This record gives sequence, C-alpha cells and structure tokens, in this order.
Amino acid sequence: MFRGKNYKDSSKLFDKQTQYDPEEAFDLVVKTSKAKFDETVELHVRLGVDGRHADQQVRGAIVLPNGTGKESKVLVFCKEERIDEAKEAGADYAGGMDLVEKIQKENWFDFDTVIASPDMMGTVGRLGKVLGPKGLMPSPKAGTVTPNIAQAVQEAKAGKIEYRLDKQNIIHCPIGKVSFGKDKLYENYNALISAIVKAKPAAAKGQYIRSCVTATTMGPGIKVNAQKSI
Repeated sequence: MFRGKNYKDSSKLFDKQTQYDPEEAFDLVVKTSKAKFDETVELHVRLGVDGRHADQQVRGAIVLPNGTGKESKVLVFCKEERIDEAKEAGADYAGGMDLVEKIQKENWFDFDTVIASPDMMGTVGRLGKVLGPKGLMPSPKAGTVTPNIAQAVQEAKAGKIEYRLDKQNIIHCPIGKVSFGKDKLYENYNALISAIVKAKPAAAKGQYIRSCVTATTMGPGIKVNAQKSI
C-alpha cells in the first residue's frame, strides 16, 4: 500500500512493536497528526470472543465525557404528537412514515443517529436492510429504542457512541479529535474501555482484550497497553 510522506514521517516518531501506556499513546497520537484538518482519533479493540455466538456478543453505548468533537445529526421516528417534543430536545428530523419513504425512495441518509419510540418499531423495521448495514438501526441495547425520546436525543447530541463487534471481533469507535489534546482523549478512552470491559460476556474465555490500537484518520496505528486500564 502506498504511504505518503506525512504518514512515513509520523511512523518515525514511535516504535510500531511497542505497546505504549495509554497516556503516552495519546500523547503520540496527537504528535503524529500531520493533516491540515482536525483529524478524528479512533480506537480499534480486538476482543477474545466469537461474535457468531449470541452469548459472546459485545454491544452497548456510552456518552463520552468530552464528546466526540462531531456534531451528530439525529433522526427520530415517533408518532405525530411527539414530533415537537423530539425537535425541542434537539432532533434534526422527526416523523414517521414520511421519513421511512424518503429513505426508501430517495436513498436519503443525511443523519448520524436514529432513535425510535417503541411504538414505531413496526414501521422502522421496514428499513432494516438499509439501516442495518450502516450501523444505524435503532436498538434497545444501544438506548436508541426508548420511550424517553428527549433524553436519547440529548445524549446523542452530547457525544454518545455505540460500540459493537464487526465480523473480525473488533470494535471500532471514534473517541474525539486531535484538537482535544492527550488528556481529554485519555479520559474518553478510559470511559470506552471501561464500558467494553464491563460488557464482557460470561461465555468469553481466555484473554478478553487481545489488542488495542489508536490512530488518527490519516495517521499510523499506535499500540496501546489496554491492560494498564483494567
């Protein structure tokens, strides 16, 4: 794979084989950012579970202490009498069948989070095949299917993120922006890694956190010694 000059220069600032203590890792991830924009900092955590089994799934949501640095656009599926409530709480879009049809007919996805009241899930279920692959399908586990619409909207706006396994049993999550600095990134990392540890399935055997890597949008991956946080 071709790597640009900035990537190669950043790679010289640390040892690729070393697992760094979390605070040092986030100091390095800030220093290795060479892009001309405020890069997102991501965390990639490989777990010792087999997500193909229902009793080894790891999924949940958490409001990061310092947010994500990104303004999240929120869509709410609710009955007509609750549209004003959703919008007053900060929802960018709120509605019912009209929004379902807009997504189906126009391939419209100008939103980052989808929240639904429980009485709308029969309608929202029609979008499973398009929202599911994008990680946008509302879920009780993530707190996005809830009767408390206002709270869910406020949490999404405050920087709530959902964590879940991919097919390789890795969790990928944004934990902030380079401009946050190492201390705020470390606080967000600690909150996320603690939530992942608490979500450990009873059926998981052996080492739970196999590896942990942080990287900016355009930068190289830096290994984090996640055991220091447990």
